[in-house]
Amino acid sequence: MNVRVRYAPSPTGMQHIGGVRTALFNYLYARSTGGKFILRIEDTDQTRYAPEFEQNLYDTLSWLGLDWDEGGPRGGEYEPYVQSKRFELYKKYALELVEKGQAYYCFCDEERMETLRKAQTVNKMALGYDRHCRSLSGDEVRENLAAGKPHVIRLAVPLEGSTRFHDELLGDIEWKNEDVSPDPVLLKSDGFPTYHLANVVDDHLMKVSHVMRAQEWIPSTPLHVIMYKSFGWDYPDYCHLPMVMGEDGQKLSKRHGATSCNEFRNNGYLKDALINYVAMLGCSYEDGRDMYALEELGQLFRMEKINKAPAVFDYKKLEWFNGQYMRLKSDGELFSLVWPFIANSGILGACGAGEANSPEARAAAGLRFADQTLLEPTAAQRETLMGAMPLIRERLHFLTDAPLMVNFIFNEPAVPPVEEIVPKRLDAAKTAEVLAAAKDVIAKIGSLSEEEADVLFRAKAEELGVKLGDLMMPIRMAVTGSRVSPPLVGSIQVIGAEKANRRIDRALAERFA
Repeated sequence: MNVRVRYAPSPTGMQHIGGVRTALFNYLYARSTGGKFILRIEDTDQTRYAPEFEQNLYDTLSWLGLDWDEGGPRGGEYEPYVQSKRFELYKKYALELVEKGQAYYCFCDEERMETLRKAQTVNKMALGYDRHCRSLSGDEVRENLAAGKPHVIRLAVPLEGSTRFHDELLGDIEWKNEDVSPDPVLLKSDGFPTYHLANVVDDHLMKVSHVMRAQEWIPSTPLHVIMYKSFGWDYPDYCHLPMVMGEDGQKLSKRHGATSCNEFRNNGYLKDALINYVAMLGCSYEDGRDMYALEELGQLFRMEKINKAPAVFDYKKLEWFNGQYMRLKSDGELFSLVWPFIANSGILGACGAGEANSPEARAAAGLRFADQTLLEPTAAQRETLMGAMPLIRERLHFLTDAPLMVNFIFNEPAVPPVEEIVPKRLDAAKTAEVLAAAKDVIAKIGSLSEEEADVLFRAKAEELGVKLGDLMMPIRMAVTGSRVSPPLVGSIQVIGAEKANRRIDRALAERFA
């Protein structure tokens, strides 16, 4: 079989991480089998559709590297791949079902439907259509149509028996037809198709061989199988993926944390980490291994290795992946990743905060994400930041951490309060002595390795009769303004001994005079 899978989202919001997982699994299955990955836009819900949501879909897949083979702006053999441009096609197939006796015209107006819903609610009955128009005679139907009476087209769901289909993950599933949604609408009175009609027609015409979607769609699958049989078509193989849950066992939502791909991207996650982690949500690959490139995942993915149980989204585990991937980046790669966050933060002064990088200028240039900037680094900025990359790499959790970590390089930090500078084992007088004595060591470490500089600092600590940590911490506070900063020796070497000692003099003058 030629594998053809699709990701067919409704652009009614920003891409959720659950949708990204569905897209990724379809993409990986296509790549692992030499098949095709199709992108289809199911925009029949025009009340909630917005162009920015469709654009976000393309942005998200492009950023993640999920390169689709057909669909969207790319087009293909079965275009258009946007459902709102295929309405005449859906009408044709809805009428075909009517001609086959597998669907029928329904002339029930909203007033009758509302009365029916109220009666069912009061009597605690299952909600759904009562099939009132299913028994209309041919003459009654023709009279209503001739009179121009508003109508919809409904599927004639079998009244007896059951519908059975095989799920690649869950096995055989059987659904009593009496439990299937009673005669759902296929074509609305305004000519718009419902999701069910458009989905089945498109999957058939686009030769989709496998439908991989979330398990929440299982109740719709018997209905879709009935429609395939009504048309006389073969239905695709189904694989309903386990849900993505929060750690509390509830469906992942904003109360758990970031959920849209935009949020993860803007919060400083690497696409490598997100792809790797999401690929492992409910699926296994090789024993004893955690890190995979997208190409490797595409080679190793097997449908039978998907887990049946819901996958729990662990933000700490994703953070770990993010850190691991940042450690693997070269200095140049890491610089390219953190530069937009640094440039957009404003820590570079007028250059970073000026009109050239204002929100208006960014919007005019089509920049929509925090990892994009209009600014190019100067030669001096690039050289300085490249020197800082080895220092911050091991301490970064997110790309958004970078501006705070390098701020002290470009800007004079405020001198911390004296109580934050003085170590617990020392008093103010001894701390001032330590800071003054440290200046001699700082002047000597310009070209030394960290190990060689450490020898000098240890010797100075012994000379002063203090612990090494009680020597280094006041220096760090005076030089960087923070207890949390890149390695001290490297930090001093980046800004230079002269500037570092000036900051120590300033701390002594402002806090210990």
